[in-house]
Amino acid sequence: MSDWATQTLQYYAENQEQFFDSTVSVDMSLAQNRFLARIPDKGRILDFGCGSGRDAKCFSELGYLVDATDGSEELCRKAAEYTGLPVKQMMFQDLAAVSEYDGIWACSSILHLPKAELKQVLQKIAIALKAGGVLYTSFKYGTFEGIRNGRYFSDFTEETLEEFWRDLKELTLADTWVTKDVRPGREEEKWINLLAVKEGVRKL
Repeated sequence: MSDWATQTLQYYAENQEQFFDSTVSVDMSLAQNRFLARIPDKGRILDFGCGSGRDAKCFSELGYLVDATDGSEELCRKAAEYTGLPVKQMMFQDLAAVSEYDGIWACSSILHLPKAELKQVLQKIAIALKAGGVLYTSFKYGTFEGIRNGRYFSDFTEETLEEFWRDLKELTLADTWVTKDVRPGREEEKWINLLAVKEGVRKL
């Protein structure tokens, strides 16, 4: 495992309680509603890097079929306890599903990948989505890439995201929007959010 991945996972191992407590009650309804508007009723969703399990629990309670994964052993355990769902420990690079998901929700998760590896994982996400399936993900707003406060981050602006996405023919950017951090005391931080759609016609 690379040094950046080891360091990032170590951060979550050492800060699991604080991370869980600070994220489990965050209101993500704006992004959730935009995402779910593109998912069929009882569709299958992968919560890819589920963290506390907040969103997996929400989607499951709304009647969607949810698979949840996280790279952190500690967060997998906490998310499983919180959601009542099985949570699989898995690194992003190990995604091997083929045309299984109507939607993949990667909220504040794949931002921990270096941009070279991020592109490879996005290609795996495209393969894992059904035709017409949708990805939601989010990144911190800015131009930084590297270790920050114990974790690896790849940040984006509107311009750098558009440039980065140009080569990803399998996933078409359908929507992008910028939000303030919704955690108390973090309102000065900004995020760039996106929805991307896999080419093809969804089978009903």
